[in-house]
Amino acid sequence: MSPAVMTSPSESEFASIIEALRAAPSGPDAKAAADKLALAVSKAGIESLVDQNVITILHNFVLNKKSGWERESGAIAFQSLPAVLGPPSAPLLLPSLHVLFDLLSDKGEVVRTAASAATKAILQLLPPEATRTVFGILEDILEKGKWQTKVAALDALKSFVARAKDSVADELGHILPKVEVAMHDTKKEVASAAVKCATSLCTTLANPDLAPHISALVKCMSNPDAVAACIKALSSTTFVAEVTAPALAVLVPLLLRALNDRSMEVQRRTVVVIDNLVKLVRNPVVAARYLSPLVMGVEKIAQGAAFPEVRAFGETALNTLLKAGASTSGTPPTRDVSKEVADIVAVLLTLLPSDLVIPSATRPNGSPSAKHPLLDQSLLFQGSMVADLVYNRRFQDIEVWKRCVGVYMTFWLGAEGSATFTESARAHFRAVDQAKYKSAHDEQSGEGELLCETLFSLAYGALLLLSHTTLRLYRGRRYGILGTNGSGKSTLMRQLRDGKVENFPPQDKLRCVMVEHSLQGEDTSLSVLDFVAADKALTQVPHSKIRDQLLEVGFDDARQSDVVGGLSGGWKMKLELARAMLYNADLLLLDEPTNHLDRASVQWLEKYLIAHKNITCIIVSHDSGFLDNVTTDIIHYESKKLVYYPGNLSSFVEKHPEAKSYYTLAATSVKFSFPPPGSLMGVRSNTRAIMKMSNCTFTYPGRSQPSLINVSCALSLSSRVGVIGPNGAGKSTLIKLLTGETVPQEGIVYKHPALRVGYVSQHATHHIERHLEKTPIGYIQWRFQDGHDRELLEKATRVLTDEEKAVLDQDWVGRNGTKRKLELIMGRQKLKKTLQYEIKWRGLDHKFNSWVPRDDLMTKGFGKLVQQFDDLESSREGAGTRDTSAQLVRKHLEDIGLDGDIAQYNEISGLSGGQKIKLVIAACLWNNPQVCILDEPSNFLDREALGGLAVAIREWGGAVVIISHNHEFVSALCPEIWQVEAGQMTHQGKAAVVEDAFADAKSPKGSGANTPARSRMQSPAVSTHGTPAASGAEDAAAKAPGKKKKKLTRNQMKAQEERRRLRKLAWLTHGGPRPEDTDSDVDP
Repeated sequence: MSPAVMTSPSESEFASIIEALRAAPSGPDAKAAADKLALAVSKAGIESLVDQNVITILHNFVLNKKSGWERESGAIAFQSLPAVLGPPSAPLLLPSLHVLFDLLSDKGEVVRTAASAATKAILQLLPPEATRTVFGILEDILEKGKWQTKVAALDALKSFVARAKDSVADELGHILPKVEVAMHDTKKEVASAAVKCATSLCTTLANPDLAPHISALVKCMSNPDAVAACIKALSSTTFVAEVTAPALAVLVPLLLRALNDRSMEVQRRTVVVIDNLVKLVRNPVVAARYLSPLVMGVEKIAQGAAFPEVRAFGETALNTLLKAGASTSGTPPTRDVSKEVADIVAVLLTLLPSDLVIPSATRPNGSPSAKHPLLDQSLLFQGSMVADLVYNRRFQDIEVWKRCVGVYMTFWLGAEGSATFTESARAHFRAVDQAKYKSAHDEQSGEGELLCETLFSLAYGALLLLSHTTLRLYRGRRYGILGTNGSGKSTLMRQLRDGKVENFPPQDKLRCVMVEHSLQGEDTSLSVLDFVAADKALTQVPHSKIRDQLLEVGFDDARQSDVVGGLSGGWKMKLELARAMLYNADLLLLDEPTNHLDRASVQWLEKYLIAHKNITCIIVSHDSGFLDNVTTDIIHYESKKLVYYPGNLSSFVEKHPEAKSYYTLAATSVKFSFPPPGSLMGVRSNTRAIMKMSNCTFTYPGRSQPSLINVSCALSLSSRVGVIGPNGAGKSTLIKLLTGETVPQEGIVYKHPALRVGYVSQHATHHIERHLEKTPIGYIQWRFQDGHDRELLEKATRVLTDEEKAVLDQDWVGRNGTKRKLELIMGRQKLKKTLQYEIKWRGLDHKFNSWVPRDDLMTKGFGKLVQQFDDLESSREGAGTRDTSAQLVRKHLEDIGLDGDIAQYNEISGLSGGQKIKLVIAACLWNNPQVCILDEPSNFLDREALGGLAVAIREWGGAVVIISHNHEFVSALCPEIWQVEAGQMTHQGKAAVVEDAFADAKSPKGSGANTPARSRMQSPAVSTHGTPAASGAEDAAAKAPGKKKKKLTRNQMKAQEERRRLRKLAWLTHGGPRPEDTDSDVDP
């Protein structure tokens, strides 16, 4: 019921109160009369403001130029009305702001004080959502008022920053040009207030990259001469945070001014800033609105700048602008806010009770009109705020709708009626929005119980992944999520698991469980059965049920007693699946469930998921066959939206042929490019064995059964080997033995001393987990900054044990009976079919160094020391010649499929699983290895990236070993198969190895027989800096015959040897390129 029906003051009572207000002899008397008037209005109803002409009379008081008392009384009344009537009166008092702000230029101080208090009281009632409406009024006051009024309006604008930061940021594009005009006002008080206001407004940008430059940006508005200095500061800024509309509203006017600068240097810096800045604009709508004005200026520089360098930068910036969504045809049309508000007010009128509206007299079905002009005024104010809520699709926040609609209807409908009206309005506009944005693909291909229907947005840091999209799930359906690496598939799964998706049902209403591929942070020293039983969520589950569930996924009683830490990757995944099934989940989140699973386990998982009709599944997987067999629906990432397609993967590809890359490796738009393999000393044939195992047996500590039994195999430069077998058969163990990660108890493992191996292990992210705070470029620079691979020195198999350290203390007895102790190995060079090493003896000068054959060192127990030096030397040969500048490292990462901006600006901790794998592959290829070993590379790469990797491997010139359960991937690349099962290995296909590591013994030192083996597809890159093993002495023998040199005397030979020693010592001490062992007589 409206308050107007209650007992209310009569017209004569209002007249007496107003007369008392007019004739008040002092401020306190006027305040008492104003409070009495406000209470009378509250009692009589809000309509009395018009019915009793209260507003009109107060305006007459304020505008009375002859009586300062009336002006003060009127201002005090406008201070009391909002204080007594509260927020519902705000839209009715807003039109009075013009006359109140005019009073701020009054000659009487008491009048100005009262007017200032009144304006603050009215503005304080307004919610943040009314910022656009209020700023429109204040802009008009700022344009037309006197200088005191302008200062007050600027201060009022500034006051909104603290309580409506986001809303102010949205209005920067409209308000800043008005404030900039005030900066050039002839009154210094106005100019000073405008600078302070602009500085305060710009603090709402929420962009950490621009925060240090706010004062410089504001200075550019007031002083155009400061543009060059500001652009210079911006050009040296690394932008990493997302650039949103508020930031562009501030920057675009500055950039437009800089583009027209005559200085070529300013133009160059401006287009560089635009190029860097625009890459971080994620929203194409924002780009089209704010960036389109820049296109013409950048295009002019790209085509007509005097310097070619500036034209090149301009062309790059232009391409970036167009790619981001800027339009060459100018700025797109903006919102027609007045039409939106009119339409919304018309809808609100139809939702009002019939006693508050008047039906249309001309059209029976026409929009009604409000009975009272104040109601019409209030609805117009509400419509302005609702228009923004509808435009931004803010339908979930009920409190905001109460603040924008419900509060202002309490005078007309009462508390209960206003709540009902607010909910009706929200439901109506939400239904209209859903009908507008509903896609044909959103329809489900069947009936079923709706589990959830959630409207949400998803971001990771500053990167917007999904924007105002709907997650709609039905019970019993299995949804496969498709999208490129880095689009946010796993992020969505983790946010659902953690309950961080807005409006998603809580765990007590919807039981949601995620199955991942790791057991990080848990106690893996327990047995399998105890590990599951120790889960706090399963304490009430009996051991018998846990045992039965483990049996169902393949854990027999013997395996259930095994320690969890000793399980292979595939068995760990099965364990996680078993634990998830014990939770009795409504929604099962499966993130790469087939990783590390053999074919039999994948088939079992398919049957299990299909058999459970009451469990809804969301699946992220790169196994196209698994998705095709299991899924009932496809959810596809399209333009930051989730789009639903009924049917499996095959049906989806029929509708979208460009998605064929989910099926075939060759149909991919992603291109990887591997660097050519480095040269390999002494190997001139692609079929010579460069890695070999003979009769090796290996048993893990604490186990009685060996993991590998009597295994023999070999690799050559032309090898393409696929290693297959069930989970736990010993595939990864075989590779670890071959690469020297572990040492067999029986048998011999041989690796060419100069061989470089790029190894991406099954759990590849262990390479980078200690560097999560670095960027990808920073990680590679750290790893190879010393000219070799720093991680080689951290290998556990290369660290000397106490027994091996004791061997170093043993005496080495020379031919003449002298005893020496080995200190370190300083160099190596070719010796017939093997190598010899330069030994520095403990306590002796370098001139007493000796060359010792490799076999002698190995026989005396210095094998690990030799391997350490071989690893370091071979790494130097590959990485020592490569420049680790950021530009070259970025190019290398882009060649392996990692986005250049992500590589340069994003921390590793924020990368997706696929992006991390690309980084690890790029790092292992940096030093130009001759052998690349990939353990389960398909686990984290999507179909597009997997196809690009397959093409790169096919065209690469080095040897490749692939461990994978992905039969399609292995069979497409590997003619030779190593089948590992129950510790035994069998060969299938055609081997590409001849059992001899080096060239013919008859080949003279330095002859053509010592040249690197040439690959099938391309020539390996030869190292530019020689090593002792490929010294200038060998090179000299390979040159065309020249004039024979005079034989050196003994003293000359000693002097020459001393020079060589000093050069090497200087290199070891100071670093830099390794000096060649030439016959030059020039002193070091």
